[in-house]
Amino acid sequence: MRDADVKTWVSNRIKTGQIDKYLDGDRDFIDDNQVFGILEENSDPEPSRVRDIIRKSLEIKTLSAAETAALINVTDRGLLEEMKEAAAEVKRRVYDNRIVTFAPLYTGNYCVNNCLYCGFKSGNSGLVDRRALSMEEIRRESEILAGKIGHKRLIVVYGEHPLTDTGYIAESIRNIYGVKVKTRNGFGQIRRVNVNAAPMSIEDLKMLHDVGIGTYQVFQETYHHGAYRKMHPSDTLKGNYKWRLYSMHRALEAGVDDVGLGVLFGLFDWRFEIIGLVLHAIELETKFGIGPHTVSFPRIEPAMNSPVSDNPQFKVSDDDFRKIITVIRLAIPYTGMIITARESAQMRRATLGMGVTQTDASTRIGIGAYSEAYDRQQEARQQFILGDTRSLDEVIREFSEMGYITSFCTAGYRCGRTGECIMELLRSGQEGRFCKLNAILTFREWLDDFASEETLRAGEKVIEKEIREVKEKLPAFYSQLVSYYERIKKGERDLYF
Repeated sequence: MRDADVKTWVSNRIKTGQIDKYLDGDRDFIDDNQVFGILEENSDPEPSRVRDIIRKSLEIKTLSAAETAALINVTDRGLLEEMKEAAAEVKRRVYDNRIVTFAPLYTGNYCVNNCLYCGFKSGNSGLVDRRALSMEEIRRESEILAGKIGHKRLIVVYGEHPLTDTGYIAESIRNIYGVKVKTRNGFGQIRRVNVNAAPMSIEDLKMLHDVGIGTYQVFQETYHHGAYRKMHPSDTLKGNYKWRLYSMHRALEAGVDDVGLGVLFGLFDWRFEIIGLVLHAIELETKFGIGPHTVSFPRIEPAMNSPVSDNPQFKVSDDDFRKIITVIRLAIPYTGMIITARESAQMRRATLGMGVTQTDASTRIGIGAYSEAYDRQQEARQQFILGDTRSLDEVIREFSEMGYITSFCTAGYRCGRTGECIMELLRSGQEGRFCKLNAILTFREWLDDFASEETLRAGEKVIEKEIREVKEKLPAFYSQLVSYYERIKKGERDLYF
């Protein structure tokens, strides 16, 4: 593609009217000085106040920025332990003992931006093997993910470039949904296509809504204005802080049901970033009645030709990372929380009891890496280095041995339990009833179609326990559950409540 065509595309991307309409005068909803002030004012919280805040979270109510800052500033070991126990209880009340799995699918590494921490930055053009998957290649990747590994949901990742523009995204979503592959006892298909992509206009987002986009993720990367300017050159699309900050506003206005927030921890002080996430959630709740469906909290990892990534100024320690997860779970108690394969298996295992609800497995982030031979050459197509490359089968076996059920359920999205509706169901705990039933059914599907013998044995023990709990706690649903369950064992698929 000619440089002139790329420049023309870039010049037409940002719609200033779709920023200004949300501003308070010329100000956005993140005031750096105010955030620092909130952290300082709540620097030494009384234990009684901390416990009051915990009780509020246990009622599945979003915490204020000041309440969140108080939890951030807790240093007493006893109180920290109470916070961790409360975070685990909040997760149980909203999501029971379910863990949702997914896989990332990177479609290309072309990008017009030059972010200092990213291996795909435009400044690495001579170092990166640039590529964008064709629709046939996307179908092939999806067939591997759905038919050999057993994933039901993907997070599809797109670079910001005219070769992977909104039309490309829409066509790729249609192709992914069109995949249906015969498996051991049934068939495999992707039932939920979540998207991690650049900020878009309302018009573009309406196009994605019409093709059935799942959750739309845009990570702010850092909420601190100065750090944002430092990391994202001003002569790039991503250099516009406000265009990115109001991505979720535009998505919800366009009719997208679910949105996902995230921060790349390590670009600035993690305490500031948590307050930014909470202020963003409160802003969305206030303006649209819908908070973030998910929150992601990746830590910066080494990337090609990126001194910022190799030696981050604000590197987050393991202890602080665990605290980050605990505080986010308490501060935004209804949200799904995603930990990715950036982290080690040990860290991911430890965080399951702190409120995490989603994780990836069998992860490959090279372009075309699922359907092609995976070797060291793939690193030339990767954005960063992974910490956990275990298979989905291995991860699920570990979850089962820990007493967690892996859920492949996507029924809520097709039954209209999304957006504002899902927020109310999550806050009240009612969504957990449907999810518990559907987790059993979809896990049975996966075990029959994909599990190794060892994982099958571990998984069936979990299912037996879950069915007993349904009989005891949800007796009105028990008979229909057993009926659906037996039909799935005979080869039927995609039965749900």
